[in-house]
Amino acid sequence: MTVQPQEAQQVPVTPGSRNRPKNIFAPEFVRPALLASFTKLDPRSVARNPVMFVVELGAFLTLYIAAANAATGRSSGYELGIGALLLLTNLFANFAEGLAEARGKAQAASLRAAREGTLARLLDGSSVSSSALKRGDRVVVEAGDFIPGDGEIVEGIATVDESAITGESAPVIREAGTDHSGVTGGTKVLSDRIVVEITSQPGESFLDRMIALVEGASRQKTPNEIALSILLSALTLVFVFVVATLPALSGFVGAKVSITTLVALLVCLIPTTIGGLLPAIGIAGMDRALQANVIAKSGKAVEVAGDVDILLLDKTGTITIGDRQATRFLPLPGVPEVDLARAAMLSSLADPTPEGRSIVTLARAQGVNVTAPQDAEFVEFSAQTRMSGLDFQSEGRTVSIRKGAASRIAALSSERGGTVPAELQARVDEVARSGATPLSVIQDDRVLGVVALSDIIKPGIRERFEQLRRMGLRTVMITGDNPLTAAAIAAEAGVDGFLAEATPEDKLRMIRDEQAAGKLVAMMGDGTNDAPALAQADVGLAMNSGTQAAKEAGNMVDLDSDPTKLLEVVEIGKQLLITRGALTTFSIANDVAKYFAILPALFVAAFPALGVLNVMHLTSSRSAILSAVIFNALIIPALIPLALRGVKYTPGSADRLLARNLLVYGLGGVLLPFAGIKLIDLLLGVLHLA
Repeated sequence: MTVQPQEAQQVPVTPGSRNRPKNIFAPEFVRPALLASFTKLDPRSVARNPVMFVVELGAFLTLYIAAANAATGRSSGYELGIGALLLLTNLFANFAEGLAEARGKAQAASLRAAREGTLARLLDGSSVSSSALKRGDRVVVEAGDFIPGDGEIVEGIATVDESAITGESAPVIREAGTDHSGVTGGTKVLSDRIVVEITSQPGESFLDRMIALVEGASRQKTPNEIALSILLSALTLVFVFVVATLPALSGFVGAKVSITTLVALLVCLIPTTIGGLLPAIGIAGMDRALQANVIAKSGKAVEVAGDVDILLLDKTGTITIGDRQATRFLPLPGVPEVDLARAAMLSSLADPTPEGRSIVTLARAQGVNVTAPQDAEFVEFSAQTRMSGLDFQSEGRTVSIRKGAASRIAALSSERGGTVPAELQARVDEVARSGATPLSVIQDDRVLGVVALSDIIKPGIRERFEQLRRMGLRTVMITGDNPLTAAAIAAEAGVDGFLAEATPEDKLRMIRDEQAAGKLVAMMGDGTNDAPALAQADVGLAMNSGTQAAKEAGNMVDLDSDPTKLLEVVEIGKQLLITRGALTTFSIANDVAKYFAILPALFVAAFPALGVLNVMHLTSSRSAILSAVIFNALIIPALIPLALRGVKYTPGSADRLLARNLLVYGLGGVLLPFAGIKLIDLLLGVLHLA
């Protein structure tokens, strides 16, 4: 069926990036982020981030000292300046997190609009609100109606406008009894009539879960994020002890260090840059996945995608175009081609797949036109039997016709007492070596011949696999084809391996074997038979057009139902990990310059020889401390765009990526503060503020 794009209602904002403001600092994001900057100063909120909690305690302590000095008539400008700068550091960190959250909440508002105000018509003709539907309810949806809730089509076929979910205006086909039977609440039926069985309880629909995720309500820290938080907390605790010993040490050598200066030193020593940006990096990682129209059920799924070692990819629709068409009938010796065409057509009359329809089309093109007997019993294809066909009565006996995988048809012939001609394997090999898929046809116990189903490799897919190979990933093609066909297509596509004649059990077994060897595995799927493997895989990407079982089993859902999206998900995951690693490296590296600014300022009076460490030749001790604290505060908002957009990822080996990041963010993190602190020191001197 060819469906022409129809005019659909315009949707103002969708989850995907197509209709989203590109500017990170757009007013609709900045306003709520500014408000969040202050509301997140609540100590109960800041306490979840130990690094920034120490900064906030330091700010309150120095501001208290400033107030106490002012009350007694002593100078308080230095203490007030340090306290204000530390408070500003907290505000900048809160702003970064608030900005990331605001981008998600803007999407949530548009998603709510997609689910509200929909009425549902039950089978008995009554109407209820979509919010009152329960799992198991069946509703009728006709052309022009909005689908009231998540479900599966149990009757009919229709074209559906999913632009409110995917951002794509072109309609898609959804059909009962196929792997494309899943529908989402809030989408619109453009043609025909369908019966949908609701698969979610009130408040638990796909849109409800999406809203919770993009608002951050369901976001939990990922394992790597937790590990990094523990490291940052440990470093903070170490430096707290170090700074706590300095008063005794300075008193021993005759130097006097104020509490305000100690607080400033502590804040500059601890990794405040990554501490302030870490929450925003995690939220932005899920946001980037959403820009690609992928809903991650947790941040862990996005993160793990960056660490996967093996990608399991379906052949049809992923590596190949996915529109396999029957191109040739190859009868065995002694079998008229018309007999093979007739049997193949009969076995395909009730086959709803594109392959089945193409067999009927090819047979008709060759002049064969038969109809199924009224008493015919059709046998649907299953992954276990790898066959389909029909049985009917003719001249007082049962005629049984099947088409399917050559090995299964040969085994069936033997089971029925027939003889498998030697020429069958030659025909199968001929088709397989050409990269086509061979289907054998049998009538009763006699094998009639082979039908060739041809598909083509997607343009550019070989280059994508080469790109993944440079990233250190191994690709495995999964197909129901026989090994010869699989080998031919695998060689043409450039994958690293293949699993032929795969059953759901084979997929599950392969994933478990790889995981037992210490590998992280990603796969995609859309059918109910893919659900066990999707659940077992470390990253399971389910198609939005697929069955509800597949979507529940996976930890990601691709709204575009694009089987090649798995490759993009891996890149998003790697970008998240690289961004977090790069900014952590930068944060720790730029502390080095702060040491050269503050340490000489603390002890140069007692130890004049330490003046040699004042490589920046800063104006005074107070100017050095103020300059370091100002730089420490300003670097956080300066890095917000990088934290939200992510460090650009280019495929390459782990060693090469590490070397590049150490050069750019390690060496750069050391050098930039020297220049920045010196410039601030000069500015303070010009303004006579230190």
